[in-house]
Amino acid sequence: MKEIAKEIKAAFDPYYQAPLHVWEYFAQQGEVVEKQKNEIIKKHNELASDFYFILEGSGGLLLYSNNNYICVRLCYEGDFLVDYVSLLTNEATEIEVVCFEKCKLFRISHKNFLELSQTDYGKIICQTAAEISFIKKQIQQIEILTKTAEQRYIEMLEKQPHILQRTPSKYIASYLGITPQSLSRIRKKLL
Repeated sequence: MKEIAKEIKAAFDPYYQAPLHVWEYFAQQGEVVEKQKNEIIKKHNELASDFYFILEGSGGLLLYSNNNYICVRLCYEGDFLVDYVSLLTNEATEIEVVCFEKCKLFRISHKNFLELSQTDYGKIICQTAAEISFIKKQIQQIEILTKTAEQRYIEMLEKQPHILQRTPSKYIASYLGITPQSLSRIRKKLL
């Protein structure tokens, strides 16, 4: 579990630097699980029962709306893969959580997550996790309003060059707020 603790610590360090022993305690409260490509971790209209952190693999949060899925978050190693709103409110949401490829995940049960959130460090960690999620979502919204789809796509490739091999194109397009056909045109233009 020490290696798991180090990976989680590395993901949090840019936002909050807790001592390694805190992360070791955190890691002891969960387990490593494997999920298959396209496996649904949480269906829409269900409660989030676990907190997941990606050790290997990728996934996404999909919003079910008008009989269609809209990708609201792309997740890779070092990211949370969880419907955090459902986990915190203990209410069902329209978010579906899916693995885009085979994943190795660190999982903490809802019960253990709540118990951890009551400890001194746990309160800070949960607040930091919420802040990280908020910051990433806010940046995405600002970029959708201030940049073209082509600019967002280029920046996405610069930050995450692996994205095309690891994420279905329909989810990349949806995340960018465009149709798959528009994404195809942008990709052809940039070749």
